[in-house]
Amino acid sequence: MHIMEGALSLPVLVAGGLLTATGVAIGLTKVNNDNIPKVAVMTAAFFTASFIHINIGPSTVHLMLNGLIGLMMGWVAFPIVLIGLLIQALLFQYGGLTTLGVNTLNVAGPAVLFGWLFNKMIFSPKAWPSSLGAFATGFLAIALTAIMVFVALILTDPVKYKVAAYTILVSHVPVMFIEGIIALLCVRFLRKVKPELLINPLGIRKNPQKPLEAPLEPKTAPNSQDNQEIH
Repeated sequence: MHIMEGALSLPVLVAGGLLTATGVAIGLTKVNNDNIPKVAVMTAAFFTASFIHINIGPSTVHLMLNGLIGLMMGWVAFPIVLIGLLIQALLFQYGGLTTLGVNTLNVAGPAVLFGWLFNKMIFSPKAWPSSLGAFATGFLAIALTAIMVFVALILTDPVKYKVAAYTILVSHVPVMFIEGIIALLCVRFLRKVKPELLINPLGIRKNPQKPLEAPLEPKTAPNSQDNQEIH
């Protein structure tokens, strides 16, 4: 959700900038040579998903994948989102440089929060708690992001932005369900083929040794000895 340049008051901008700076500083301490490729992939995914958007007043509606990013990256979500939004602001004038701190906080904050709350469920031996946790993370991350955008606009000017703020809040309800389904499908797939990609820097599960769900084994044809016995 890109809040446009000049839309927010100075106190909101300063508060968002300070909180984002803290989150980015923590996130950078979690980046290392092992997870740099995953950071690059998730940054590209966020950039692409949020590139297609619909303008609503001083903000926009679009996919973000922040719940999935929070599950997979933890605090690293802050530098991932910051880089994605910075490139969009510089190259395509989406959002703005002065609102970069608030926009990053609105997207990355819920990602870290719900990625931490539901990360343990993702590694449940049973499939249904994992699916529920993944869907809840995607759904609730978007919900909290929409609420934070609503609060930022109302704190700036409750009269001017009242209609736009409520419109943004309501218009993201379908996005909540879409993001929940995307997170669920991605987690189900990764649990089967490469669960180590779900390792969260928050440290809930550090060393998964094998897939959490056994992949389907291909059916084998009867061997020649069995065929001879039949004949």
